Amino acid sequence: MSERHRNVRKAPVAIVGGSGFIGSNLADSLLSDGEPVLVIDNFSRSGVEQNLEWLAQKHGSHLSVETVDIRDRHRLASALAPARAIFHLAAQTAVTTSLVDPAEDLDINLQGTFNVLEGARQVNAPVVFASTNKVYGSLPQIKLREADDRYEPTNEAVRAYGVDETIGLDFCTPYGCSKGAADQYVLDYAKSYGLSTAVLRMSCIYGPRQFGTEDQGWVAHFLLSVLSGRPITIYGDGKQVRDILHVSDAVAAYRAVLARIEDLKGHAFNLGGGPRNAVSLRSLLSEIASMTGHDIMLRHELERAGDQPFFVADTRKIEAALGWHAQVPWREGVSDLASWLLRHRLQPRREVARYVA
Repeated sequence: MSERHRNVRKAPVAIVGGSGFIGSNLADSLLSDGEPVLVIDNFSRSGVEQNLEWLAQKHGSHLSVETVDIRDRHRLASALAPARAIFHLAAQTAVTTSLVDPAEDLDINLQGTFNVLEGARQVNAPVVFASTNKVYGSLPQIKLREADDRYEPTNEAVRAYGVDETIGLDFCTPYGCSKGAADQYVLDYAKSYGLSTAVLRMSCIYGPRQFGTEDQGWVAHFLLSVLSGRPITIYGDGKQVRDILHVSDAVAAYRAVLARIEDLKGHAFNLGGGPRNAVSLRSLLSEIASMTGHDIMLRHELERAGDQPFFVADTRKIEAALGWHAQVPWREGVSDLASWLLRHRLQPRREVARYVA
């Protein structure tokens, strides 16, 4: 091979929203394997610059960064031009925020996704899109019964396996509508234009580098609140059930889908912890109290619009397609996150600054 060809840099994988929680973990995984990564982000969310500083410190010149808002179609297309593949993780992520400002939610989640797809189409780059279980609505068709600390389906198959991709889309709240419409645009670009696209409809992802708030990232929010001695507000009775998935398992799924994108294009997959990692809010809080030895201060409010009393992802489709399985048991994963938060989110600011500098 000539010297000129040896010096040609490999085209990067672009991660749109790459400074966020999942994006930065995905970037770290790729960079650690020698893959050049292009982070595209507008850095609008408070604190995400810490994730970027961490990536830059750890990986140096293999990381490149473009500060772009996905609503700026022309700048985004220019930024995406060198990419060999695209993970699209940028979004307005909170149902509550979408109810307050549905226009911004629409612009970011739907128009922004359209802009990503158009940029990808110009360079024929595959796209793996981060969708949500909210595209299934509040799931009133799943009949539930109350157990001591949780709701559980009366249907035996749903109890055993969870909610599969055939349940039917039922957009609810502006967030559900914008993400659901974007989800369908991503799939249609495979049908209409032959673009290699796939969708991952995520349940609740948690783990290191998460900025937990009441509206998004609730596992980290619960831990941060308990460790800081702050009260937690529970909306509803706390018997709501979710399957939680450690971010390392989510990253493995994203990478596996991209590796098989030509076989999987045009498909949507549920991505969550599945029945083995299904927890109610009450059971998670009980585990956190036991794990930390802290008392938990609770407040209760009415349930919020669009909330699902039960969602556990049936992951058999992605398991069959990829051989992927969730590896981290939820108790182990929550303990891991608690340790990380104590080291990197709850230290004095000078300690955090030294870590990310």
